[in-house]
Amino acid sequence: MIHNLKQEIEAVLPEVIAIRRDIHKHPETGFREFRTSGIIKDYLKDLNLDSIQECAGTGVIATLNDGKPGRRAMILADIDALPMEEKSGEPFAAEIKTAGHCCGHDAHAAIQLGIAKILAAHRDEIPGSVVFLFQPNEEDAGAQIMIDDGAVEKAGRPDAIFGSHNSPAIRLGQFGVVPGPSMASSYYYKILIRGKGGHGGRPHTAVNPVDASAFVLIAIKNMLTAEQNALNPTVITNCMIHGGEKEITIPETCEMQGSIRCLHTEHEKVHARFREVVAAACAINGCSCEVELKCGNSLLYNDPQITELCAKTIEEAFGEGCIVTEDVKAMGGDDYAEFLPYMPGCYFWYGTADDTGEWPGLHNPAYRFNEKAIAPFMEAQIRCVLKYLEQK
Repeated sequence: MIHNLKQEIEAVLPEVIAIRRDIHKHPETGFREFRTSGIIKDYLKDLNLDSIQECAGTGVIATLNDGKPGRRAMILADIDALPMEEKSGEPFAAEIKTAGHCCGHDAHAAIQLGIAKILAAHRDEIPGSVVFLFQPNEEDAGAQIMIDDGAVEKAGRPDAIFGSHNSPAIRLGQFGVVPGPSMASSYYYKILIRGKGGHGGRPHTAVNPVDASAFVLIAIKNMLTAEQNALNPTVITNCMIHGGEKEITIPETCEMQGSIRCLHTEHEKVHARFREVVAAACAINGCSCEVELKCGNSLLYNDPQITELCAKTIEEAFGEGCIVTEDVKAMGGDDYAEFLPYMPGCYFWYGTADDTGEWPGLHNPAYRFNEKAIAPFMEAQIRCVLKYLEQK
C-alpha cells in the first residue's frame, strides 16, 4: 500500500485540475476526441509505462507492470463530450457551442492520468499489473466498438475492471456502491408505422398512421402496468413522434423513437412482447409496422465480491456513513457494462454536491463538476485497485 497516498494526491492535484480544465475548454464528441486522445498519450509517455496502444481510433489502452506475476486490474475512464452547448458560466467553459463536457468526462480522463502517475511511481510495490483504458464515445456505445477492435486482448485480458462516475445527486465525500444490477440495460427503438396517405377532409379513404401512433403509446403503457413485474424495474419512454408535412394531408408513414430500459436480466422477454404489442396496436388501425431495436448498453451487473471489497475499502479510508446504497441504482445506462461478460467488475458513483452552490444534474447545460471531489475519488479508486491486487 502507498503510505503517503493523500500527500501524493495533493501533489499531483494541480496538474490534474489543469488538464481537466484544458480538456473541458476544448470538448470533443464521440470518436472525434483527437486532441483529447493526444493529450492522454503524451502524458502517459512521460510515465514510462510498458505499453501505450490506440484502440477504436481515439481510444487509448496503457499498461503498467505488463507481465508481472499476480492479478491484472483494468480501470476505465470515458473521455467524450456531449453534442450540446455548455452554459455553466465557468471561466474555462467550452470555446464552441456544438459540444460541451456536461457529464464530467473531462474530469474522468484527467483523474485517471493522475492515478496512472501515482501508481507508476510505485510500480515496484504493486503486486500485479494495472491497465488504464480511456474510452471514447461513451455517450453512444463506444465500449462495444473498442471491444470489437480488440480492447480486451490489447489489455491482456484483465481479471477485473473498475469503473466510476461523478454524481451531483450524492454528497461530496460519499460513494454510491451497490452489488448486482446497478444500471439498466438500454435499448433504443425506432418504429416505422405504415398507413395509406390521403386528404385530411376524406379520412375514410386513407389509413392514418398518426392515429395508430396514439394507440401504440397506450398499448405500451398498458403493457408496463398490466404485464411487467413491478419488482423488476422496466421503463419504456417514447421521446419522438414524427408524421406528416402538411396539416391537410394524411401521411403515408409515422415514426416513433424511444428507449426500453430494464434493471433485470429478462430484457429479451420485454423486447419480444414490445414488438408484439406495437404490431397489434398498429394492426387494429389497419397499419403495418417495422420495429428496430439498437443496444445502447447492456445491464450493468456489479460483481458481489468485488463490490463488497470496494465498499469495505472505501469505508475503511473515509469512515462510517461514506457508503450510500439508497437511490444509487439507475435506469440510465453506461456501456462499461459491455466489458463485464469478459471480466467481473465494480462500478460506483462518487458524490460532488456540497453547500457552496447549486449542482445541476448530468447532461444539464448548466452542469458543473466540483473539483473538490477529485482528491477523495482518486484515493478511493487507487485503494480499491490496490486492495484487489493484494488478494490471493
